[in-house]
Amino acid sequence: MVTVIERTEGRYDVQEVDFGEVYKWRPERIVVECGCGRTLTLTKCEATCDCGADHASVVRKELSAKRLGNEPPHPWRHLHYSGNTGIPF
Repeated sequence: MVTVIERTEGRYDVQEVDFGEVYKWRPERIVVECGCGRTLTLTKCEATCDCGADHASVVRKELSAKRLGNEPPHPWRHLHYSGNTGIPF
């Protein structure tokens, strides 16, 4: 038995660097409590507990339920450009 505690949607983290910004993808994930008592953070790629329990079906159900038709926002699509130069600021 597994209990879903929290669900986090996929997102991009923006990191400022010397000459602009870098976007790092953070996949959607769920926090669950396994039947053995451990609290786990699971993604589609990591869906098993140390006790050997496979929670792939729960992860698949929880992460695909809200995802249909929703693309994660791409932050670079919302850049502001200075004049007609095409250079973001």
